[in-house]
Amino acid sequence: GRCRLLCKPSALAQHLVRSLGQSPALQGGCWLWPRWPRLQMLRQLLQPPEPEPAVARELLQLPDTGLVALDWLVGPRGPGSGGGGPSSVLLLIPNAAGKVTAGLLQLGLRALERGFIPVIFNRRGHNGCPLATPRLQPFGDPGDLREAVTYLRCRHPAALLLAVSEGSGSGLLLAYLGESGSSSRLAAAACISPVFRGRDWFEAGMPWLYEWPLLLHLKRGLSRYAGSLAEAVDVDGLLGSRSLRELEEALFCRTKSRPTSWEAYWERNEPLRDADEAAVPVLCLCSADDPVRGPPACSLPLELFGSSPYFFLLLTPRGGHCGFPRRGPGRCWGHEAVLEYFRAMAEFLRAEERRKGLPRPR
Repeated sequence: GRCRLLCKPSALAQHLVRSLGQSPALQGGCWLWPRWPRLQMLRQLLQPPEPEPAVARELLQLPDTGLVALDWLVGPRGPGSGGGGPSSVLLLIPNAAGKVTAGLLQLGLRALERGFIPVIFNRRGHNGCPLATPRLQPFGDPGDLREAVTYLRCRHPAALLLAVSEGSGSGLLLAYLGESGSSSRLAAAACISPVFRGRDWFEAGMPWLYEWPLLLHLKRGLSRYAGSLAEAVDVDGLLGSRSLRELEEALFCRTKSRPTSWEAYWERNEPLRDADEAAVPVLCLCSADDPVRGPPACSLPLELFGSSPYFFLLLTPRGGHCGFPRRGPGRCWGHEAVLEYFRAMAEFLRAEERRKGLPRPR
């Protein structure tokens, strides 16, 4: 269609060009609301999934006794076959506010139909996960995600482990890939409408249609733990925040035990701070009219996609923020493109193992 794949030339890039170019998802899709990306964004945030999937929750205790929640999608549609195969675990990472949107659930259901094992990663205190310690997860701190990936690898030792993030949640996945390098345990990753520059994103401000629903969602969740959080932060200032930036500062910069500056916080939490160390293929699906990420000229790190053999940018002129709609209920061609990418990656990895005579890791 009108998409472009921007990347450094390589054998993997050629394989992706062939696979994505033949995918029906990218063959000149039908665009809905092409001139109103903000309405697409609002619909994506507020629309309930159809039908509501069943999940099995598992709480994972971390070394400091904190908890994260893993929600395994188990229905209502049964597992199918094809796609990444029945041995592929797909880790779904919501946005930084922890809101599990209808789009993320629809992606999980599509993956379930194709034989993946989808599981949602919920940060401390997010989406009903109990807050066992007076500490939340900073924007780009991958420590808790690393523990979850280690657990998934132990539980499914022979599976391909894949990860996909949505919106601002991509900051966590990108930071993890850069910090872990070749030890990430992931076979491939994808980011849907990622936020690449966290500090610039918070400082620029976001459309109120996006910011206020997420701000209210965060405050509602944090208010449940006001008593325990009072040990670490000024709860009145936290709940009185009028923007996502003010809330982020109240949670992680103006703490009672270890206050820090806004500049120092982002030195440790920028998503791309260690991008040169990433050693896992990452597909970043972005639209030029994304009203949340900002203008492409200043929000897309084009130099990264031209220099790193592991980063691939699938850029489309329309699609809004995590929208990418097409005709039909629950339809999103972006989801089909991501699942096709994972299928192509699994195919490429199997071919490389046969060519080099490498045994599958156990």
